Amino acid sequence: MRGSDLGILLPMTTEKNRTHYSTPFHRFRRLRKSAALRDLVREHAVARADLVQPLFVVPGRGVEREISSLPGQYQRSVDALCTYAGRLVDSGILAVLLFGIPEEKDAIGSAAWSSDGIIQEATRALKKEFPDLLIISDLCFCEYTDHGHCGVLREGDVDNDPTLVNLARQAVSHAEAGVDIIAPSGMMDGMVRAIRSGLDERSFFDLPIMSYAVKFASQCYGPFREAAQCAPSEGDRRSYQMDPANGEEALREAAADVEEGADFLMVKPALFYLDIIHRVKERFHLPVAAYNVSGEYAMIKAAAAKGWLDEVQVVLESLLSMKRAGADILITYSALDIADHLP
Repeated sequence: MRGSDLGILLPMTTEKNRTHYSTPFHRFRRLRKSAALRDLVREHAVARADLVQPLFVVPGRGVEREISSLPGQYQRSVDALCTYAGRLVDSGILAVLLFGIPEEKDAIGSAAWSSDGIIQEATRALKKEFPDLLIISDLCFCEYTDHGHCGVLREGDVDNDPTLVNLARQAVSHAEAGVDIIAPSGMMDGMVRAIRSGLDERSFFDLPIMSYAVKFASQCYGPFREAAQCAPSEGDRRSYQMDPANGEEALREAAADVEEGADFLMVKPALFYLDIIHRVKERFHLPVAAYNVSGEYAMIKAAAAKGWLDEVQVVLESLLSMKRAGADILITYSALDIADHLP
């Protein structure tokens, strides 16, 4: 095949020994001439229906406390949370991910499965005011334990199997309060099977599980740990969260959760792991959520505050990259900020 057939510019010499170029056959710019044309051929798009807004719930009344490392994000009491949820609903954002900070913490995080726990109270209040709001509850213990780790500690490390028992108790309690999706985030081996069994034993057969199937031990969680008051008192979480260097292991983690009955798969963080999002989507063909985590949000906020970039446009571009990689669901702290710019 001749280079000119591919649209490559080929030099040609005239009788005057001057170089000219043949005209391109393929002109890709034809489809970029106007906004209407670009919209017509666009392969991927971000919509309000893709977005999930994370929310932090704390005890008390009238509490709306800004999180210093997450500008524009707040810890809110249940009443303030309901007021804010009204803004989300009015903006067309109909899904939230709840994180709760309890009144008291202990070694096993027992407040997590209390019928009057902070997530349970918030869920009932939100459902009363906004019955169509989709409530996803984060299922973990780091916010509830006095040591900040994601389960029962034994000799300085999380003891996997006793933690599974408690996760099932927490899941049932959240289900009874009325959540729509259970999202276990602790990266315990066998967590999806344990939660599915616990829910089914209590006849919550139709309650789906959105597994944090691939959660890396990332440096991008710092602002979240301030927001959820869950930094480990000692050590770190690398014995149960994934090594950022590993891709094949990510697929094995996801495969185990699929086998155990996960209905959604999540990859966290998102921007640093677009390749993993793509591989998970290509392999398993389940709905995939990308969690655009606190550190990713904070970096954009900090650069925008310096005037170095256009915050809204960079957020939209970053979320589009997640959709292009294969994500169906976008969990982002920027949801309300960009809602008016989306269909």
